[in-house]
Amino acid sequence: MIKIMLLFVFITTLLFSAVNVNRANSAQLQTLNGIGPTKAQEIIKYRKSHGGFKTVDELVNVKGIGPKTLIKMKYQVTIR
Repeated sequence: MIKIMLLFVFITTLLFSAVNVNRANSAQLQTLNGIGPTKAQEIIKYRKSHGGFKTVDELVNVKGIGPKTLIKMKYQVTIR
């Protein structure tokens, strides 16, 4: 029973604490796994020049973010 409750809390936290990469500022982006100040600025730069992200997977097009970084943060982000 305790494991089920912990799993519920974990999933709920993930769902309600997702960072919107189309709206987040640098500080908010830096809360994501693998994202520091430089990558946060690259996300903002990419977002401005491409009119926002249409999918989460598009983050791999940002300088400094590869498939491994995307895997680390994929469930922490949203585009809506």
